[in-house]
Amino acid sequence: NNSFYALQNTTIDVLFGRRVEKKYDFVSSMSLGGFHFSLPYYIGNGTSSDDVRFFSVTTREDDATFSSFVNCVVLATLYAQEKGITKKNIEQMPLSPIFGSELNRALRDAIAYSGSYDEVYAKNFGDVAKEQRGRNILNEYGTPQIHSFPGLSP
Repeated sequence: NNSFYALQNTTIDVLFGRRVEKKYDFVSSMSLGGFHFSLPYYIGNGTSSDDVRFFSVTTREDDATFSSFVNCVVLATLYAQEKGITKKNIEQMPLSPIFGSELNRALRDAIAYSGSYDEVYAKNFGDVAKEQRGRNILNEYGTPQIHSFPGLSP
């Protein structure tokens, strides 16, 4: 809970490495406002009857533009992975003026710093074979990144 309070009182701008807790998605008390959770970057391998854990980047709900930017950074790691873009060939990452021309290098810079999804995964979890990643394997067959959330689909 302390990390959510630090986010709420602007001690920090982004909370990384915490489990998505939907009870914080809306204002939950007078002292703790609502939060925005990005697309999950890590999903536990439990079954739909288990308590599957989702981890995302969390921001305050009161700044929709910043929350959208953070979500785009998460999505950029997936895009880079799909296109074979890594830290070594970062010039292949397109410029994106979605947040204004002065920030058109922002997503490229994020990948230059952290790398593609595989590079981020390896840095945080070690060099795990793709077939052993469960729900965290990237669909690399040219079709959309569609994930069925446990308990929400048949």
